[in-house]
Amino acid sequence: MPVPISDLTLAELEAYKPHVYEPEDFDEFWSRTLAEARGADGEVVLRPAKTPVTELDILDLTFPGYGGEPVHAWLTRPKGASGRLPAVIEYNGYNGGFGIAGERLQWAASGYVHLFMDTRGQGSGWGSGGTTGDPHGSGPSVAGFMTKGISNPDDYYYRRLFTDAVRLVDAVAGLDFVDPQRIAVTGGSQGGGMSLAVAGLVPQVLAVMPDVPFLCHFRRAVEITPSGPFPEIAQYLAVHRNEVARVFETLGYFDGVNFARRIAAPALFSVALMDEVVMPSTVFAAYNHLATDDAAIEVYPFNAHEGGQSYQWLRQAEWLADRVG
Repeated sequence: MPVPISDLTLAELEAYKPHVYEPEDFDEFWSRTLAEARGADGEVVLRPAKTPVTELDILDLTFPGYGGEPVHAWLTRPKGASGRLPAVIEYNGYNGGFGIAGERLQWAASGYVHLFMDTRGQGSGWGSGGTTGDPHGSGPSVAGFMTKGISNPDDYYYRRLFTDAVRLVDAVAGLDFVDPQRIAVTGGSQGGGMSLAVAGLVPQVLAVMPDVPFLCHFRRAVEITPSGPFPEIAQYLAVHRNEVARVFETLGYFDGVNFARRIAAPALFSVALMDEVVMPSTVFAAYNHLATDDAAIEVYPFNAHEGGQSYQWLRQAEWLADRVG
């Protein structure tokens, strides 16, 4: 059930543009990270998926992610379509996997090539599971993914995950049935944060649609968010008392606000004002730092972390259609 609004008022949120720490070598860090990933071995492989769906084509796409390591995604497209189609790449929420082929059909049924990426190491918290492992270990961490490798940005879990997300854009842009100039990215919660990272790192992205995006304004989120997974970081710092500065330095490389500063593509956000998982002020912190002039945010005053659900998808579909042509 939604809870009473406990963050800033809507008027305060609309004006909320806080200072957020950004490492001096932020761009160099990500340029190096992506260059290393793009220089690794690996190939894009498409295989037919086993599914009872007959009116859409569904394929299992394997692509090289961080370190060239294989990552899976479901690719769903209109059956019998000709020419290069626009594509929507979707990233998933925290500890969800890419599930079963055919679970997400709306975008393909609306004329897009749809990609739904599996999330390395996750996929066992809810939904229908995932298959992509994360072969990297970490130092001491709290149960979950938020603190894996958090003492060093090179080792942090989200370095690998964000790199996977970028490499999926690279893979999709190389498909002969996709228009590489019409690729949009989206996702809810963790997937929303991932879409912000990708849009900030890949200028080629046509549009970004973060839905109740997670992983923004880490300092405030860790200090005030009552429900997981941000409290994983608070728990870690409650034990590792002398690592506060180091942890937030690491998180600066992964903060959605810092990616938003670099997004020139059109952006459609959503936020729920009774959300206790992603506090509204952290969403507005990213939204209000966008570099683009073509931006909108849908506000759901009486919803919690579920946000707008199908209402938001309808808004996205209408909004994106105006931009893909």
